[in-house]
Amino acid sequence: MTLLLLDTNAYLRIAKRVKPLLGVAFGQKDYQLTILEDVEREFQRSPRLQINFPWFQDGALQSERLAKRFRLSRDDREQLDAAASVLRGWVIGNASQYRSPPSPVDCRVLAFGQLKQAIVVTDDLAMHKLGEEFGIATMHGHDLLRRMLAAKMVSKADVRGIYRALEANSDLPATWEKDRDTYFPRLFCREDDDPG
Repeated sequence: MTLLLLDTNAYLRIAKRVKPLLGVAFGQKDYQLTILEDVEREFQRSPRLQINFPWFQDGALQSERLAKRFRLSRDDREQLDAAASVLRGWVIGNASQYRSPPSPVDCRVLAFGQLKQAIVVTDDLAMHKLGEEFGIATMHGHDLLRRMLAAKMVSKADVRGIYRALEANSDLPATWEKDRDTYFPRLFCREDDDPG
């Protein structure tokens, strides 16, 4: 099994349209998606996220998150806190290297990836940079979507729907847009761009 840990934004970009999402094995590498309880806390602390993603409180999604999020033992939590502290110290000491430095929650997510050999799914370029500096595997959300499509966990219509929703909400990451035609050739009909 290859564990894929979604950061908050990666979860928010796909969870509404891919059900079930967490804990479902897919692909040749037997990928399995999970989240940390930090996603829940980050959402609860952010009025902006609560306004932009009211569906997050949907009962079925809450149940899925509660049932399928990764459970940490006391030892795991201690190791995670220590590893996150090292990452956070690095970020603070090298803040000028980042346009927008990774947050404490971002450091915890990456620390989990490091401790559990999980791949962290994030579209935050600063998290990719920090992950690279510490040898922590990361993947963009559109790369995850491509793997889900190849494994038939999502349909072509699902992929188009996710892209369109992100565009409509002005939440389409630049990497998703840049790699769209490379990752999903012939999936997006360019006639939509034709004004006539």
